[in-house]
Amino acid sequence: MNVFRLSWRFLWARPLQTSLNVLMLALGLAALGLIVWTQQHVSHALTRDSAGIDVVVGAKGSPLQLILSGVYHLDAPTGNIPWVEVQTLAQHPSVAQWVPLSLGDNHAGFRIVGTRPDYLDWYAARMAQGRVWQAPMEAVLGASVAQATGLKVGDRFVGQHGLGAGGHAHDDAPYRVVGVLAAGAGVLDRLVLTDMASVWQVHEAGIALDEDDRLALAQDRETTLMLIRYRSPLAALTFPREINSHTALQAAAPALELSRLLRLLGVGMEVLQGLSITLLGVAGLSVFMGLWQAVRERQADLALLRLLGASPWRLGSLLLLESCGLALLALMLGAGLCVALMQALAWLLPPDAQSWWLAGAASWPLALGIVPVVALGVAVLAAVLPVWAAYRSDVAPLLN
Repeated sequence: MNVFRLSWRFLWARPLQTSLNVLMLALGLAALGLIVWTQQHVSHALTRDSAGIDVVVGAKGSPLQLILSGVYHLDAPTGNIPWVEVQTLAQHPSVAQWVPLSLGDNHAGFRIVGTRPDYLDWYAARMAQGRVWQAPMEAVLGASVAQATGLKVGDRFVGQHGLGAGGHAHDDAPYRVVGVLAAGAGVLDRLVLTDMASVWQVHEAGIALDEDDRLALAQDRETTLMLIRYRSPLAALTFPREINSHTALQAAAPALELSRLLRLLGVGMEVLQGLSITLLGVAGLSVFMGLWQAVRERQADLALLRLLGASPWRLGSLLLLESCGLALLALMLGAGLCVALMQALAWLLPPDAQSWWLAGAASWPLALGIVPVVALGVAVLAAVLPVWAAYRSDVAPLLN
């Protein structure tokens, strides 16, 4: 007796019930897989992008907003700060390294960031094509930006006002692409990087009427924020408090705000996990009821198999394989649904966040190994009592 072939025939003897069970299990597994993937991807990306940044200094406001805008580029900045104060703060004894960031424009939804070439070194970014900018109005594209926009070295483009697509275009100040970063540079993958002077030039060109205006604007220049690395770990105890208490600026530590953010996300994830586990429990109960009913309906078939020489273990293995076949079909369907959900969610995100989300979809964390384990566990638990009933069935009364 080929138990595999027979269990497959038994499985599809009731196609409607089997299809419903597979669909319910697949939905639960897809939800669980999406939650596990999201947890791992978000946590890894947030930790990676903030590595090496001790503190972010910007305009006063929400510390979390400052971190989200300055480190992860997922929110609007809290405002601008005077460039003179930035240069003064850079001379602070606690500051070992610093990088300024100027935000305010975008291209096709990807943020244009005015900074210094040192910013690339903080993320160990490598050039895939071209070189780093050396003059104003030269730009380096992140890998996701180049892929989404189709721009390449030598092309020209214009920025749009605001952090989202659809703002006023600065047609009189085009950028020229001089380089493209290799993929894997973290948050830099979805940024357009240029010199600080480029950002000032774009916004001052349309305001200044004469040379006196240009000089006045140059003296009042601002930037959005600055990223800082401490000279010593002890600075973490005194530097933020000094900035927040004695200046008009705000200092926020990414490590502290990241822990708060993950804690907030964790609550929502736990609720979603509970829902997916509930769905899996209902699906497992449905599989159990189907197998239990199958044992009662197939008593004559089981008796005939025993008469033909099948052992009780063989009968039990038939039902167990039937349940595991359900789990395997649900696992394959669930994986497809999980990928489809990832793609669907990506369309709801802005272009810069969309590229970040889809880039993570290409890599599957090891934690997703829990999903097939859960599928197999549900199948085995649902089959325990039906298998035991089939194993304990008495042949003589069934034949009579």
